[in-house]
Amino acid sequence: MSPVYRPPRQTDFARIPDSTPIVIDNGASTFRIGWAGEAEPRVTFRNIVQRPRHRSSAGETVTVVGDTDPALMKYFDCTRTSIRSPFDDDVVYQFEYMEYILDYSFDRLGATSEVDHPILMTECECNPSFSRARMSELLFETYGVPSVAFGIDDAFSYKYNQKLGNCGEDGLVISCEFGTCHVVPFLKGQPVLGACCRTNVGGSHITDFLRQLLSLKYPYHAASVTWDKAEELKKEHCYIALDYMSELQIFKNNKEKAEEKTRYWQLPWVPPPKDEPPSEEELARKAAIKEKSGQRLRDMAAAKRSEKIEGLEKKLSDLEDLMEQLDDSDEIEETKILSRSGYLSQQEIKSDILKVTQSLRKAKGEPTVNEENADASGADKYPLVSVPDEMLTPEQLKEKKKQILLKTTTEGRLRAKQRRAEEAALREKQEEEKRTNNPELYFDELRARYLELSEKVDQRKRQKVNGNNNSSGAVGRGERLNAAQKERMRLLTTAAFDRGKGEDTFGMRDEDWLVYNKMSKETEEDNDGNDDDESELARIASKIQEVDPTFVNKHEAVEPAADVHKVRPLTEEDFKIAIGIERFRCPEVLFQPGMIGVDQAGVDEMVSISLRRLVEDESVKERLCQSILVTGGSSLFPGMIPRLEAGIRQFRPYLAPLKLVRAADPILDAWRGAAAFAASGKFAKQTFTLEDYREHGENLFHRYNIVYTL
Repeated sequence: MSPVYRPPRQTDFARIPDSTPIVIDNGASTFRIGWAGEAEPRVTFRNIVQRPRHRSSAGETVTVVGDTDPALMKYFDCTRTSIRSPFDDDVVYQFEYMEYILDYSFDRLGATSEVDHPILMTECECNPSFSRARMSELLFETYGVPSVAFGIDDAFSYKYNQKLGNCGEDGLVISCEFGTCHVVPFLKGQPVLGACCRTNVGGSHITDFLRQLLSLKYPYHAASVTWDKAEELKKEHCYIALDYMSELQIFKNNKEKAEEKTRYWQLPWVPPPKDEPPSEEELARKAAIKEKSGQRLRDMAAAKRSEKIEGLEKKLSDLEDLMEQLDDSDEIEETKILSRSGYLSQQEIKSDILKVTQSLRKAKGEPTVNEENADASGADKYPLVSVPDEMLTPEQLKEKKKQILLKTTTEGRLRAKQRRAEEAALREKQEEEKRTNNPELYFDELRARYLELSEKVDQRKRQKVNGNNNSSGAVGRGERLNAAQKERMRLLTTAAFDRGKGEDTFGMRDEDWLVYNKMSKETEEDNDGNDDDESELARIASKIQEVDPTFVNKHEAVEPAADVHKVRPLTEEDFKIAIGIERFRCPEVLFQPGMIGVDQAGVDEMVSISLRRLVEDESVKERLCQSILVTGGSSLFPGMIPRLEAGIRQFRPYLAPLKLVRAADPILDAWRGAAAFAASGKFAKQTFTLEDYREHGENLFHRYNIVYTL
């Protein structure tokens, strides 16, 4: 990308005579200003305005004309600014921005106060009168310009190339500019504005289209495809296809030629560091760090264990002292001591002593009493069970009921566990006898039992998901419930409203708890039944696997996990942007504006439209087609002249003469032609002054047209 150029300030402004006109080529893309009679403009910059925020001040914005200087970007924040242009389809509408641009241009040219020089400014074809009036008012009243003249940039470019011998007195000019394209016929050296044609598609639309295509093609690199970068890629790589459809077929069917036509843009990429095996010093260093961290954790754990042991020993000592006090006291003192300590009886204190002792031995790493022995000492766990009710307070009576419930539950669980163990031992003994007496019959019975339980478990799962008897596919809540669950729902529904008044009094009477007990029992039986079937199925499957190692339990088969998406490391190819079909697809909008949603004629069709608007006979049109000048920045695309010639021949008679030529310098010829015109002696007669403007007003511009002579 070319470096940003900030034009220096000229120093010879005061030495230039006041009669020397200032020539301004006010293009939608580039602003050029210089002196009449010179070969090159003095100052050139992008015709845009930006308003970034100053970093050192709170929200204060500054106005920057043209490209931003990278050296100044450390002072400005351009992340929240946008580029503003005074143009809309090659017509100046935003005169606030135009004033900033003129201020900057005159300052770079060397002016200090008023500009006491005549002004020649270029404009587009058929520029609206209000735009001319506002521009004249700005030049007269703001800068003190003595006189102003407006001329068409394409006419100046045509006259300049006519002087060079590239085109004749009668001809056509095809101008492909930044925002629009124009076709203007010339007769006897003057433009016929009534027959000119215009399409609102130009180089900026090509750049926007290229940026959109690349952003859609590489969405993860969209931030890198800036407008300036797309403009650079357009100028370097885009071309005009002679036959658009044939070029598309090449990229579709011929991969070798398509690869030859493809260009690549390599984004910045840094290869990831290669994983090298660590050295012995690195391994030793990591081991030392790991050992140090482990030692620190061990020290912390030892300190915490010591603190816990110290707390348990203190608690155990306090409990033992409390027991000694109770042993040495009578009944009255014993009651007072228990009330102060918060205990209800000595058995409760002994139970806490046992728990603390076990915790202390566990903290020290010593063996503790096993669970069976602990369960056997029921008197220590439930000290109030054996105490008569007459000797207990109301709070102790409540605690006694809890202990009775817990003891009954624990004993029932132990009995059920013992009963299941005895049944399992008996079943194992019977199965061992069957396997010894008749192994084949034993294996067949295991298979049959496995199939029976498997079908039962599968049916229960299907009922939970699909319902019991629903063949239509619509599953309701009632169809997913078995009989026991429906009964529980019925009990829950009627329990709160069985008083007849809708008042929720469930739980206030003792018989209500019978309903709760029934529901809980059914729930436990249902769950236990499910668990028993599944555990029995797993046991039988293990027995079958002992006999047949190839047997697979379908209820334990784990589905293969889906392949986890592996993120591959990014390579240089991931940061390479291919520009293939975009090279000719984007410039094609000049010939097919409908590709970007513009319902207007293409450049080649515009020539036919312009010729049809001429009232002259066919011989004049034939003479015009022998001198067609192609100018403007977009005319620099390779293949533009052959494509225009092929497109125009489709609208001309068979074997009609046709000659197209590109301008000597499609970008600077307009300014050079305007500078030559301003240096001629006839320029003064083509200008108008402030007095003329005040006398005629905007009506002056309805009939104002200069005569182009060099």
